[in-house]
Amino acid sequence: MTYTRGLKRVCWFCLNGPTMPSTGSFSQHLHSGYFLPTLRVWQQSSTQLRPENLMWPLFITDSPDAEESIPSMPGVYRYGVNKIADAIRPVYELGLKSVLLFGVVGFEGKDTEASLSSDPDRNPVHGAIRVIRSSFPDLVVACDVCLCAYTSHGHCGILSQQTGVIDMEKSDQRLAQMALSFARAGAHVVAPSDMMDGRILAIKDALFKAQLGNTVSVLSYSAKFASCFYGPFRDAAKSAPALGDRKSYQLPPGANGLAMRAVQRDIEQGADMIMVKPGMPYLDLIRQLKDKFPHYPMFAYQVCREVLGLRRDIFLKKPFLAALLDFSIFKPGAVVKRHIRRLTAITKRNVSTPGFEPRPPRVPETSGQMRCPTGTIYYPIFMYST
Repeated sequence: MTYTRGLKRVCWFCLNGPTMPSTGSFSQHLHSGYFLPTLRVWQQSSTQLRPENLMWPLFITDSPDAEESIPSMPGVYRYGVNKIADAIRPVYELGLKSVLLFGVVGFEGKDTEASLSSDPDRNPVHGAIRVIRSSFPDLVVACDVCLCAYTSHGHCGILSQQTGVIDMEKSDQRLAQMALSFARAGAHVVAPSDMMDGRILAIKDALFKAQLGNTVSVLSYSAKFASCFYGPFRDAAKSAPALGDRKSYQLPPGANGLAMRAVQRDIEQGADMIMVKPGMPYLDLIRQLKDKFPHYPMFAYQVCREVLGLRRDIFLKKPFLAALLDFSIFKPGAVVKRHIRRLTAITKRNVSTPGFEPRPPRVPETSGQMRCPTGTIYYPIFMYST
């Protein structure tokens, strides 16, 4: 049904907002998965390597004019809000279509409840969203949703004061508040990486209640494994746990069956897209997931120490292309990658470079056996989707 407002015809839906779905039916609402051109590319089944298939992770610090180098991640920086547009511009001009933002705050701003995470006046990500949306209107802005960078103890959820373990209900509520605050600031995609049970349902519920459910995508880090490959990233985000580890909520290494269940759970709760992290050690899982869930865009996050290993080759183009093609063979849809400027230029030109022979995929006979050798140095880099 349409009405006339002046000379412009508008629909009843636009005037009245989305109908709030009943709990449990979020997976039946599809518009949030393809409301932007880049999201529509992610929905297409293709192994072609294009700039649209790369997402650039960026650290946003609470010092507005900062451009801080990260010793454990050569060539990677934390940017203040006043520096972020200049950092993005040269890569955007090469064809970059999406970024993934991570907030970095000083310890004095952290507390046990991660209250700063959803505060639009104190969380630097909110300001970065507004700057990026203003400077690059067609760039897809995704925001990582996790509490570890905002809690004083460095864990991804809120801890119970009585037991010291994760309080799932409080954690889900805070994550939903954080995701909603990013959405209200202008984020196109919210990407929960915390691995709490029930957070997708809580986030989708909050988005629909705020009438943002059809215009904000949820990209779930559904298959996020505990890994030593994250070390440099935690330095960059200042998010290392102050006590214990994250093995009680991140997936055990090699637990492909558990990962399949986690992905299915998140899809049923309304996730628009899914992710495997780290990417290269789990190419077998990516293939299994794509076979089981062929209609959902899948992202592979190539993390810090994966990229550090590739950078050790003096001729960067060939190993990076080999990694990209390995990902495309196993059919994720987008790759999150940090050395994005060079990769964007390469994929924009042509991946079929004379003299370059992609390595054939190595599929293990038994699920879960494809792992990186001990001692391999690996970086937070890349996101790829099919």
